[in-house]
Amino acid sequence: MSIHIASEWIQRDETIEVLNKFDGSVIDEVTRATREDVDRAIEAANDAKDTMASMPAHERASILRETSRLIDERKDEFAEVMAAEAGKPIETARGEVGRAVSTFQLSAGEAERLSGEEIPIDAQPGNGNRLAFTKRFPVGVVGAISPFNFPLNLVAHKLGPAFAGGNTVVHKPATTTPLTAVKLAETLFEAGLPRDALNLVIGSGSTVGEALLDSDDIDHYSFTGSRAIGKRIKERSGLAGVSLELGNNSPAIVHEDAPDIADAASRIIDGAFSYGGQMCISTQRILVHESRHDELLDELVSQASELVVGDPLNEDTDVGPLISEDDAERIIEWVESAKEDGATVEFGGTRDGAVVQPTIVDGATQEMDVVCQEAFAPVIAVQTYEDLSTAIELADDTPYGLQAGIFTASHDVGLTAAMNIECGGVMINDIPTFRADQQPYGGAKESGIGREGPKYAIEELTEERVICFRPTSDLSI
Repeated sequence: MSIHIASEWIQRDETIEVLNKFDGSVIDEVTRATREDVDRAIEAANDAKDTMASMPAHERASILRETSRLIDERKDEFAEVMAAEAGKPIETARGEVGRAVSTFQLSAGEAERLSGEEIPIDAQPGNGNRLAFTKRFPVGVVGAISPFNFPLNLVAHKLGPAFAGGNTVVHKPATTTPLTAVKLAETLFEAGLPRDALNLVIGSGSTVGEALLDSDDIDHYSFTGSRAIGKRIKERSGLAGVSLELGNNSPAIVHEDAPDIADAASRIIDGAFSYGGQMCISTQRILVHESRHDELLDELVSQASELVVGDPLNEDTDVGPLISEDDAERIIEWVESAKEDGATVEFGGTRDGAVVQPTIVDGATQEMDVVCQEAFAPVIAVQTYEDLSTAIELADDTPYGLQAGIFTASHDVGLTAAMNIECGGVMINDIPTFRADQQPYGGAKESGIGREGPKYAIEELTEERVICFRPTSDLSI
């Protein structure tokens, strides 16, 4: 497959192999971009800025709605590609396609609603009969860097609002999952997007990523990935804008008054093990009141034992492979280390290649890697607490702050948690893994800067301009 630069698909001999994450076979090859390719892509995106900025809102909305329709029409094709290159269970992949359909629809609506406001400038003495209002303008070129775990919907969250706001984009997808990005680019062009408005460059962070950061001609960087790379982008971005979503080790509190332990366990199992825990808001840390510990642990083990682990293309599979065998090896080392430090493995704790058995670690402590680091794997670490203040303190004792959850029958308990855990979102009577695509989504502390969700992202990808009009004659009648 090709990269796309300056309205052309480019194919060369130097390629990157894309592997099936379950059996290791080669699915396809994609052209490896050079630094020169990135420079040309940025130049092409800058050349196309005026075209996109002057495109009427209804045309931008129409392109995004047609993109949504075409993705829905090809949902099985997209899902099968993701199941193979990302190792995502096919049913989970179909769910992601459905969300992307919605994300492009939401972005289309925001293109039509993008507006400024009148400023009551005459509320201040001396401003006479002036008229003032604001209008939003595109920032220009967006450098979009997307991760492997949601190769369609997280890209939709970057591209949809960018195009809705009248910007152009240089997109770098993860090298492990580029095929979905190529397919999406083809779909956007078929939907009517000007071909120079989206440039697709595929390659390593050391080559393509560094070339993007070296440029003075990118106006905003939108990145989802690790803290280390996010910090580097922030340090290198200069005066360009940044939107950074940098992960989490999401806590779920199960309080002593949780109304339904079986329901809480079911939600936790889904949030922890869906797509092998490879989500930024995967449920990882379980903080359970000591009076409900045994009941919850029994439910977690019982429900985890019912999960089907294996080939993501199998319709019955719940948990497929991790993105690489190295990641599988890493998480098993973390689990073994927790055991050495006194924790017990109540379920799982083994792997077969890149496939990790859903794992439940009990008796975890704050210093263990399975607690203090982002696992990005099908592992949950269970801790107990005596009172709510301790639970909140444990939940907040992390450099991360993306989302948290709490199960309780008390409005006061839920709101106390929501008011005191420093993070981007608190889900009451639900897991931290819940996300609606229209909600503001982003983190506090080292989990990132800015918010996704089309309504909120488009504000970050446009700039507000004040326009003030002073009449040269008396307007009174």
